[in-house]
Amino acid sequence: MRSIWKGSISFGLVTIPIKVVSATENHSVSFRQVHIADEGRIRYRKVCELDGQELSGDEIGKAYQAADGTLVQISDEDLAALPLPTARTVEILGFVPISSVDPYQLDRSYYLAPDTGADKPYVLLREALRRSGQAAVAKLAMRGRETLALVRTREDEDVLGMHTLLWPDEIRSSEGLAPTGKVNVRDAELDMADTLMDTLGSVDMSELHDEYREAVETLVNAKLEGIEPPSPGEEAARGGRVVDLMAALEDSVRSARESRESRGEGGEDATVTDISGGGRGGRQAKKSTAKKSTAGKGAAKKSQAKKSTGRKATAKKSTAKKSAAKKTASKKSTTKKAAGSRRRAS
Repeated sequence: MRSIWKGSISFGLVTIPIKVVSATENHSVSFRQVHIADEGRIRYRKVCELDGQELSGDEIGKAYQAADGTLVQISDEDLAALPLPTARTVEILGFVPISSVDPYQLDRSYYLAPDTGADKPYVLLREALRRSGQAAVAKLAMRGRETLALVRTREDEDVLGMHTLLWPDEIRSSEGLAPTGKVNVRDAELDMADTLMDTLGSVDMSELHDEYREAVETLVNAKLEGIEPPSPGEEAARGGRVVDLMAALEDSVRSARESRESRGEGGEDATVTDISGGGRGGRQAKKSTAKKSTAGKGAAKKSQAKKSTGRKATAKKSTAKKSAAKKTASKKSTTKKAAGSRRRAS
């Protein structure tokens, strides 16, 4: 991989020559602007607003706009000559636990590779950071600005990593964004939320991928081959206002369980418990569920027994009715025969 910056890590009096390599790459889908009629590319031209002349890259320089609007031209040589100790140095300021770093401060990620002859001090810093479980907070000047950085070890790897950090004053305040009214969340709702989290389970980050990019690539290939693009599948309705939070949570748990079963994932899934009437905690909810389950089984057995008894009684009544009907029919037949004999005799 090509290095984008060369310098050294200043670790007290220890100097570690390094090369900085980008640790990430952008796979986002990008589109070109074109003229719909003839697919001609639409381009942005750099034109001077004073004389209307289109300029090439080597004719364009930097300028800083002062408070009164005056432009002051600054060259690359001016910037290179700035009296900054961090111009070509990652200057370590101190150390902090990795868990104490606010994720909002993280900006870009890089790998730090040792330059020629720097293996020993590089490994020394790496192992010291690994053993302490801490990260080094540093400053460096890169890509036209001085920035904070976090130097850390990477788990199960022997390379040092570096994250550039935003300055504290670059993170906006969250004041006024949180709900302002009084919101009461019941224990039962928290229990159901816990159940949903357990059902969804953990995420294997290595298996995640950009489905949008894949869909766009499939669409493009279909158009190139002159075939019909795949039609979108049915999507579950989303959004809208949650009217019954407990019902929504219960439905989410069922949906998550069915999704895991369809993927053939093993393991015990969380049980959907109807605790919409309130609860004192997850354990009591589970006990309540067990009692309900036992009571339900007992009731089911009693119900089956009653049904069985009822069927037997019905069968006996039916037999008795059939027997009575036969006797009545026999009596009627005997009566008819006797009446016929009397008519013949007379």
